[in-house]
Amino acid sequence: MVTIDLLRHGALEGGVKYRGSVDDPLTLSGRQAMDDVWAELAKDVTVIISSPLSRCAQPASDWAKASGAKLEIDDRVHELHYGLWEGKTAEEIEALYPGMLAKWRENPQGRIPPEGEAMDDFSERIALFLADIIARHQGEHVLVVGHSGSIRVLLAHALAAPVITTRHLDMPYACWSRLVHHQGQLVLKFHARETRN
Repeated sequence: MVTIDLLRHGALEGGVKYRGSVDDPLTLSGRQAMDDVWAELAKDVTVIISSPLSRCAQPASDWAKASGAKLEIDDRVHELHYGLWEGKTAEEIEALYPGMLAKWRENPQGRIPPEGEAMDDFSERIALFLADIIARHQGEHVLVVGHSGSIRVLLAHALAAPVITTRHLDMPYACWSRLVHHQGQLVLKFHARETRN
């Protein structure tokens, strides 16, 4: 059995924008929201796997040092690369590429942000990441610190659902979800759980 907690990073400086590879810092409240989730997990987590971006990796590193959990930085849990959309708001993207973002949001399969990553490639990367966690971490409690896109796609694979369905998942900042793999089955125990703090 392996327990896999999924934690999206907290709120970021600079507001809402497409920032797959743009590494804006966490706000104070964004970091606090992540720390609140960690406070509920600290005694159980044995392995922390984080995106390399500082909004995920810095809290993960701090928690690993404080708890003794093993830390792995893994490029596979990195957010989708948005290419020329990186660092832009939806309004800015619409002005530069009229109608393209709306079509991509409707169905990202087969539509690629200019100079960005294809959803099929992203999905395959996340599927391999999930399979690797299950293969390497039996008997452990794993925390994955990632991004909205990477966690949505991971949940789609866990539920054997089409990636397009993930747009229907609420994914607020510091969103906490849990999967359990037992006897060959992945079960979603909860999604977007509130902390007790």
